[in-house]
Amino acid sequence: VQLQASGGGLVQPGGYLRLSCAASGSIFRIWSMGWYRQAPGKERELVALSTVGGYTNYTDLVKDRFTISRDNARNTVDLQMNNLKPEDMAVYYCNARGLTMIREPFDSWGQGTLVTVSS
Repeated sequence: VQLQASGGGLVQPGGYLRLSCAASGSIFRIWSMGWYRQAPGKERELVALSTVGGYTNYTDLVKDRFTISRDNARNTVDLQMNNLKPEDMAVYYCNARGLTMIREPFDSWGQGTLVTVSS
């Protein structure tokens, strides 16, 4: 299963960006899709997660500013990021977990997209 992410870039503090990620390949079911980020010198951390059934979870650092949305029919997940702060600057990775068509579990990552927040 392959994930293709897009939408990163340079934005000023207080600005917004929208990240998109599409999963493709031998997919039977996706249990969860989410976004993680890794800043220089830091561990990768969960930003937002969407699981089957519509449950969403956010790190407290982005609550009320970021919104995750998922299209189950298209196997896509977006992350709308508003009121961006310098501390949001990181490489953002999308992730998907589920089952392949031969009923094997997968845990796939996108290639990462850089979000730079700077004036």
